[in-house]
Amino acid sequence: MMTEEPKIRVGILTGRRQVRGGFNGPFRLENGASVDGPFSAHAEGGRITIMDSRGRSFAGAGTIRFARGESSSFTLFGVRIGIRFHWEREQEQTFQGDLMLMARGDGAVTAVNELPLESYLESVIASEMSASAPPEFLRAHAIMSRSWVASMLERPREPAPATGAGRPDHPQPGERIAWYGREEHDGFDVCADDHCQRYQGVGVVSRAVRDAVRSSRGICLTYGGEICDARYHKSCGGLTENFENVWEETPVPYLCSVSDSTRFFPAVRNEEEARQWICGSPEAHCNTSDAGLLRQILPAFDRETADFFRWKTVYAREELEEILREKTGLDFGVLQRLTPLERGPSGRIVRLEIQGSKERLVVGKELEIRRCLSRSHLYSSAFIVSGDCDPSGQPVQFVLEGAGWGHGVGLCQIGAAVMAARGARGEDILKHYFRGAALRRCY
Repeated sequence: MMTEEPKIRVGILTGRRQVRGGFNGPFRLENGASVDGPFSAHAEGGRITIMDSRGRSFAGAGTIRFARGESSSFTLFGVRIGIRFHWEREQEQTFQGDLMLMARGDGAVTAVNELPLESYLESVIASEMSASAPPEFLRAHAIMSRSWVASMLERPREPAPATGAGRPDHPQPGERIAWYGREEHDGFDVCADDHCQRYQGVGVVSRAVRDAVRSSRGICLTYGGEICDARYHKSCGGLTENFENVWEETPVPYLCSVSDSTRFFPAVRNEEEARQWICGSPEAHCNTSDAGLLRQILPAFDRETADFFRWKTVYAREELEEILREKTGLDFGVLQRLTPLERGPSGRIVRLEIQGSKERLVVGKELEIRRCLSRSHLYSSAFIVSGDCDPSGQPVQFVLEGAGWGHGVGLCQIGAAVMAARGARGEDILKHYFRGAALRRCY
């Protein structure tokens, strides 16, 4: 267990032929030279070349570090957020801490921000949710996000899968079962997007967020003497999911299914119960359409997703066949049916059978299912399937009716924010979602 605040390296931009930005105040190179103002960078032959606003050129092999001067910040242009999700877009973002520019073998440049963990958390909390969210929720989120990062830094690194296709989970012939871990990034600890934790610079940070982080400094969730791998998502849909149904087949006691309510909701056990659950509207914390509350707790681009508790997606058969061909590389012919083979307690599908006139494939786990059935991602894998057929019985349309937004494991962000708005303390919110976990100051 760590005893002092670590520094963390955050990957902001990757795979860019050129990085453009500006130094807002003096930054110092390792040779003592000082730079400020606009800059551009590119890589060639394993070397980074920087051009500053005065027309001066700086070159270095591999990596160039720019050390932040007192009160200085830097800005990067064209930062992508929501990568491969339906809300993907680019922003101009400003950061504190040091900047490192790294040359890659393919001629691309990676921009990395190095800063103390607590400073990093201030941006994470305000990027994941709105900085105007209830203070007790912000404090709970700070402890949870700190726990996830600290746990990640302490556990052995997972090498990234060579193919980028996820980690196979003992698939059988005709199956594509994969989960996506927080694998080792090349040159940095975490990325700045939803794959790890959102980190969108200092522009989103408020005094309330700073207070939440500082009042909980060094406090982490722990279980059995170890820092918790504290996962979270936007909306569980009424029930959270078991860890092993989304990632590796190792149950985690504090990441088990719980009701997002003061009431007890029984686990979904079969397809009839899944239909009743998904077609219902249980009195869960995350079941809210209060526009004022959602403006208070969600960033603007998340509020574009209005139907997060219960949702519907309709595909013409030909459209879904094209998506499946693009995502799986298989020609299913005429798509005949989508059949859930296994569900978790939240109703999320763990294994889904896709049957066409030419091919049959079983897909899992949760995220792989969401990716295969959408050009970006379905909101969740907790869905039921219906549709229409022509007079010959051939499907013409597939209707997916679903529950929740995200993988469903751990803390439900919208549910937790609603709990705080109703008067719940941050510690009680964390104990509700992470059963059996305790709070401990780790540094």
